[in-house]
Amino acid sequence: MKESFQNWCKNPDRETLVMGIVNVTPDSFSDGGKFYEPKKALEYATVLIDDGADIIDIGGESTRPDAEKVSVSEELKRVIPVIDSIRSKHSDILISIDTTKSIVAQNAIEAGADIINDVSGLSFDIDMPRIIAKLKVPVIIMHMKGNPKNMQVSPEYKDLINDILIFFVEKIKMAINAGIDQNMIILDPGIGFGKTVQHNFQLLSKLNDFTELGLPIMIGPSRKSFIGVTLDLPVKDRIDGTSATVSAGIMNGARIVRVHDVKIMKRVVTIIDRIRTATA
Repeated sequence: MKESFQNWCKNPDRETLVMGIVNVTPDSFSDGGKFYEPKKALEYATVLIDDGADIIDIGGESTRPDAEKVSVSEELKRVIPVIDSIRSKHSDILISIDTTKSIVAQNAIEAGADIINDVSGLSFDIDMPRIIAKLKVPVIIMHMKGNPKNMQVSPEYKDLINDILIFFVEKIKMAINAGIDQNMIILDPGIGFGKTVQHNFQLLSKLNDFTELGLPIMIGPSRKSFIGVTLDLPVKDRIDGTSATVSAGIMNGARIVRVHDVKIMKRVVTIIDRIRTATA
């Protein structure tokens, strides 16, 4: 998979990939503190790989609502040893670095990561597009309204889908102008990032609108609060709701799903992909 990922990005008949989450943070909303030590992070990443993850996403700064910023040095201290250890043990697995900082992104790629996952959509660090172009790696451009500190403070849109489409068109143009290959861009509409409960359901319903841009779409609905609010369930009991959102997302165009519960979601993806690609 590692060698063929760029071909996957270019292929309109892509299979759906599962991205497993490893948060090397003390304060992430679902698993903060569990995998803070590199040894535990490696053990958990190995479990996710054995469960069927196609990509392991490493994050050293929480992006949950109201999260505090982390310094470059602290983020590097958290993620680089984990990337080193995962790459040493699992040479073929795809690794993405979840960061908004170009210095962290560059160091992570040099340590063995393959993909840059920028939840700010190239908005927080003016050097990020140039660094990505220089490194010649795929980038996930996510839409976020505001920043983690304020994104859930009464988010409003003139037209949710059109506003995000405009954002993506602008960021794609910025990326290409910086020298990033358009075929290396993946788009994420940012479920839960500056969105109300209704906004999140609307995104899942209208996801096909974003596929018209011709680029792969990623979604990250896993265990998020819009599921919890709708079903009145705590984080640990949101697997059924996550399965439903993953299924709907894939049927409406998503080709990467970023999830916590890899073993279960890999099964969901396998069945939904069979439905999606079935011919008469």
